[in-house]
Amino acid sequence: MTDHRKELSVDLYELTMSQVFWRRGMDNAATFSLFFRGYPKDRAYYVAAGIEQALDFLADFHFSAHDIQAIRNTTPLADDFLNALSDICFTGNVRAVPEGTLVFADEPLLEVTAPIIEAQLVETMLLNIVTTASLMATKASRIIQAAAGKPVVDFGSRRTHGEDAAIQAAYSGYIAGFAGTSNVKAAALFRIPAVGTMAHSFIQAFGDETTAFEAYANEFPENTTLLVDTYDTIDGVARAIQVAKNAAQHGVSINAIRLDSGDLGQLANSARKMLDDDGLPDIRIMATGGLDEHSIHALVEAGVPIDAFGVGTRFGTSADAPYIDSVYKLVELDSRSVTKLSPSKVTRPWAKQVYRNFDQGMMGGDIITRESSQIPSSNREPLLRSVMRSGKRNGAPEALTTVRKRVTSNLRQLPVQNRRLVNPDFYSVEYSPELISPQCNHD
Repeated sequence: MTDHRKELSVDLYELTMSQVFWRRGMDNAATFSLFFRGYPKDRAYYVAAGIEQALDFLADFHFSAHDIQAIRNTTPLADDFLNALSDICFTGNVRAVPEGTLVFADEPLLEVTAPIIEAQLVETMLLNIVTTASLMATKASRIIQAAAGKPVVDFGSRRTHGEDAAIQAAYSGYIAGFAGTSNVKAAALFRIPAVGTMAHSFIQAFGDETTAFEAYANEFPENTTLLVDTYDTIDGVARAIQVAKNAAQHGVSINAIRLDSGDLGQLANSARKMLDDDGLPDIRIMATGGLDEHSIHALVEAGVPIDAFGVGTRFGTSADAPYIDSVYKLVELDSRSVTKLSPSKVTRPWAKQVYRNFDQGMMGGDIITRESSQIPSSNREPLLRSVMRSGKRNGAPEALTTVRKRVTSNLRQLPVQNRRLVNPDFYSVEYSPELISPQCNHD
């Protein structure tokens, strides 16, 4: 039987290093900083996501007897260390930006301070959770921008890289502004609206499109979207119109038709004219099929009469930028600075704070400082907040409606040149003087 407990999702080196720390009695307080290096192409910001799930993971972190046995069977670790490992849980402190905050390269999203073994053992899962969620939320925010107020729904589950990724994509899409998801499990877990239409197989299972359309409309009289491109799209639209007229006589309303292939611009224009000419202006047009922010932007800019979009593969895999260069680095140990000076991978020392400047309500640049530094100002906001102390969360997770509003608000506050879909300008992020020359700061 497969064990899906996340604690076992640990890289071997975290365990071997921890055995060495344990053997030498090293329980020093260590601070690790989680941040993103650089940007994928055409990106100049990130939506920080997965913070809430990361805190849930830390609050419940421990190794079960089954975990310990699995580690014993697959690693060279010593029995006495494994016995000690069974008593370890997370007892540390965490500071993090609020879920849905816009962040930029090199800025810490989350910092963990805990005995070094605890802080080291949680590295893999913290990176996995936060990186995946932030990747998908950032992609979704770009799609929402492109849609310019038109609803977008997540249809990506069947093409994501595994079930967990599908659930995370649905969550991240929703906090970024999607209207719902086709994934029923995600809808149940996060109370996200479940959205669905029909597949081509449904049409094919009947003798003809008209019969299929009528059967679905009769079964779901208040929520019917008809897929019209199984055979000939224009013919499909004509049949949907006839079914809609007949259904209206029995109090059944067809909400929308869905276009899933072909020249979506041309087909949507033709379909809209046909619907309007037949007195059905309230039937909306939904488009799906290989869409992303760039194709959606082109359709919206051209004034194509599409009312809603469904995004699948290119969203669910973040196809144009399928990974983030995320890191979790030791920056402070026993109140002394820790620095990494590898070429092109320098890590600045010390626990940190990020202050965000505002100018007439718009973001005006960030400054990264030592956490102990204070930069009081009425137009500067500290981003990292205490969210966990002694292994306990400081409070309940925020409502998703609050997180959605934060993403929307942050994007509106980001200057347009920093959120362009192509060739955006990079937002200003500076280091305070005490962090500029890390090799000189080993106090």
